[in-house]
Amino acid sequence: MPDTTPQKLSTAILHCYGPIAAPLAAAFIALQVIVPTFYAESTGLSLTAIGLVLLAARLWDMATDPIVGTLSDLTPGRFGKRKIWIVFATPLILLAVWKLFLPPADTSWQYLLFWTVVIYVAGTMAIVPLNAWGAELSPVYHDRNRVSGTRTGYALGGTLAALLIAAVAGGDDTSIASALYWIFLFVAFSLIASVLLAAVKVPDNASVSLPENTIKQAVLLLRTAGPFRQLLGSFLINSIANAIPATLFLFFVSYVLNVPEKAGQLLFGYFLLAALSVPFWIRMAKHFGKHQTWSVAMLLTCIAFSIVPFISQHTWYFFFVVVLLTGFFAGADLILPVSIKGDLIEWDAFHNGLRRPGLFFALWGTTTKLAFALAIGIAFPLLELAGFNTSTNASTNSSAAAVAPVQGLFALKLMYCVPAIALKLTAISMMRNYPITREEHERLSSTAADPDRI
Repeated sequence: MPDTTPQKLSTAILHCYGPIAAPLAAAFIALQVIVPTFYAESTGLSLTAIGLVLLAARLWDMATDPIVGTLSDLTPGRFGKRKIWIVFATPLILLAVWKLFLPPADTSWQYLLFWTVVIYVAGTMAIVPLNAWGAELSPVYHDRNRVSGTRTGYALGGTLAALLIAAVAGGDDTSIASALYWIFLFVAFSLIASVLLAAVKVPDNASVSLPENTIKQAVLLLRTAGPFRQLLGSFLINSIANAIPATLFLFFVSYVLNVPEKAGQLLFGYFLLAALSVPFWIRMAKHFGKHQTWSVAMLLTCIAFSIVPFISQHTWYFFFVVVLLTGFFAGADLILPVSIKGDLIEWDAFHNGLRRPGLFFALWGTTTKLAFALAIGIAFPLLELAGFNTSTNASTNSSAAAVAPVQGLFALKLMYCVPAIALKLTAISMMRNYPITREEHERLSSTAADPDRI
């Protein structure tokens, strides 16, 4: 009998596939963390206007994920059903990054809305097929950790590059504008190079099996109790928990701690620890299980966040410790849920007779976008309602904390950590008794290969 054991994915293929994540991560970390603050402090747009515009853009963009996922599943494989989407998305991403990172002086909310929608749609055209492509590279359970770990490692490298550029540039309006320009150049050159490398070197020939009515099946998948809905719900709650402090980070450092010049160092430290932690979380998941390890990492993050309400501008160095710890724990957030979701493709094939990774990753992408949309669309208006404002530029004020009333700063401190703790505890609870363990995955794979073993 021929050996049907799946071959381990080669390291060379991994490192031709992964680099695409670096420029995409650089562009979107700048869009998420730097651009909102830059627009708030350098344009006439209010916090509420910026928050609502970004929320509207995200909500509009959510509709594109299932469409792109389904279409990439249906794309003929002659030139690669995933890679062709990424190739066509690349110039659109670069145009949108240029427009958003280097806006005209008279920027309006309509301008911000239009180009934010463009970059989100273009990003969907690249990210959904990229993730589905990674899930199809190997059927081996632990290889999916290697794929998601490699992609995450490159993404964190791109994030660190963008933050390093911002840190070197400085913290005032002119420097931030210069940083955004150099980040654009980094994104442009690295995205073009990495897409060409992957298109030439990485195989893209996996088959799919789709239902006749994909949209109906997607709705049914969400409505039916099962591991997919369990994982997706937990991921959504945890993503909101991560997104709220991420969108408020620069405000917290500038106005609560009054050390805006430290923001770049803190962010760099956070993502550096996240990158360094990836091999650790891969090993832990191999020994203790994926969802169990992820739950422990979320719990440890809650413990670290509990320190935040007691930190002030006189003890900002404790915040540095919190940032480094949560960065290390974030490595698990970045690789394990995606790897778990890859296993669901085998579960879906076994139980439903379907193989539809594009749709799975599309629904996943929609969930991610909803989380960040809710975070910024809720946090910014609530902060303004509580009395927080940026009417005076923190970088030119000797006391940034004086910009906002005391109650506004207190609201900022609470919003930074309390929702994150509550939401992460909820996500942990939702992942209890998750059924697809390594043993269950191996049973499904062996049964699919040899039905007589049921």
